[in-house]
Amino acid sequence: MLITDTYNAHAKCHPNRIAIRTKEKTINYQEWSQLVSKTSCWLQSQFSERKRIGLLLPNSSSFLQIFSGAAMAGWTAIPLDIKSSLRELEDRINLCKPDLLIISDQRFECLAHTNKNILYLSELQEAIQEWKEIIMEPINAEEPFYMGFTSGSTGKPKAFIRSHLSWVKSFDCNTIDFHMGLNEHVLIPGALIHSHFLYGAISTLFLGGTVHLLDSFSPALVLQILENEPISIMYSVPTMIEAILKEEKRITLPLKIFSSGAKWENVSKARLQTLFPSAILYEFYGASELSFVSVLSQQDFIRKPTSVGRPCHNVEIKVVNENGNIASPNESGKIFVKSEMIFIGYLTENGDANAPMTDEWMTVGDIGHLDEDGFLYIIGRENSMILYGGINIFPEEVESVLSSHPNVEEVAVIGMPDAYWGQLVTAVIKGSCEKSELRKFCKGKLASFKIPRSWYFVDELPHTAGGKVARAEVSRMVMKR
Repeated sequence: MLITDTYNAHAKCHPNRIAIRTKEKTINYQEWSQLVSKTSCWLQSQFSERKRIGLLLPNSSSFLQIFSGAAMAGWTAIPLDIKSSLRELEDRINLCKPDLLIISDQRFECLAHTNKNILYLSELQEAIQEWKEIIMEPINAEEPFYMGFTSGSTGKPKAFIRSHLSWVKSFDCNTIDFHMGLNEHVLIPGALIHSHFLYGAISTLFLGGTVHLLDSFSPALVLQILENEPISIMYSVPTMIEAILKEEKRITLPLKIFSSGAKWENVSKARLQTLFPSAILYEFYGASELSFVSVLSQQDFIRKPTSVGRPCHNVEIKVVNENGNIASPNESGKIFVKSEMIFIGYLTENGDANAPMTDEWMTVGDIGHLDEDGFLYIIGRENSMILYGGINIFPEEVESVLSSHPNVEEVAVIGMPDAYWGQLVTAVIKGSCEKSELRKFCKGKLASFKIPRSWYFVDELPHTAGGKVARAEVSRMVMKR
């Protein structure tokens, strides 16, 4: 089964039910099924080497239409972040090599040297409207449909690839673990470039619910929609919830809130339950490569407040200690996951997907433990990744930019705890330069959220015996200041 296989059935059973609602338009399931089908047919008519389409678009129904149409056509959709710097976009485009790049902003025309087939969204929509539906080729559910990005230890972008089957199996978790019905009204307040929100929208459309999509996140607008629309589910990350709570607005609407991307602090949960007394809270742990891993339901918040929950439907978890043995309860080690929701692999330099594992178990390097009741706890990352408002930031990427400044002798970038953002990107610099100078230097080379928020200037940085910067010692040094 493909992620789009239910659209036609929804169009026949409830053609007038709303599929997507945005500020600009409302699309019912009959219209949605036709739009996606026409988009798919048009793409299948296009010559392509790899069947890959890059989406450099803001949040919109058109984004979801092209993403879904590409999936139906057997193409792989590659969302690209419009907030990224041009250099970051060049790196990603050169890595994934899309056959076609869809843009809606004139400033991205300068990317033509990376991809000769750039098409404006308006041109694409015009071509699709005139297209006649054709009999489409059958698509294998194990084929790829989605390519996203994470970073490796060098800070360079890594492209991960998901199959239809991995997401269709994930949809079972929506109904079994999150008790999601078939006619939900789901609010998607975040950017579709992030897999958490993209998955929320696509899973809702698969199940036959209504997606309420925001152009961009606004706490005031979220509250306005919650007051005026029959929202039953909201996808969020802890940073968004904190911003919503600052509005001090009481919402009595019965509502399920799904949170991921960072640990949801207990203080925030308590405040939310005060202002949203009828809300049911779900916190889940997962990764772009793994999909759902564990879920912590509201009834478990009190007795297991620091846990990320128990394994999701059809997910197995094991913790392996330093000796390579299965860890005992409450013994820390590397977390491994087995499920049918795991990704295909990472894109290699020659354009293929490498195997993500040597057997059925997969890890993304997270460290934690299982307790005697089977609840999972995350201690930290095997690598040094910074989690800023639910967004993964790799310090090596920021360090690479800062170290290219002529007056920076050495730099260490770390994540420092922050009650609102989770972690703040913090730069510790050895050199003769000013903060304002370095911030200006980073602009255009890094996305705005990757530019350090805190800066420290030191005479020397601590090193390991192997000569590398000792990040843990740098963190302790900054904490003492």
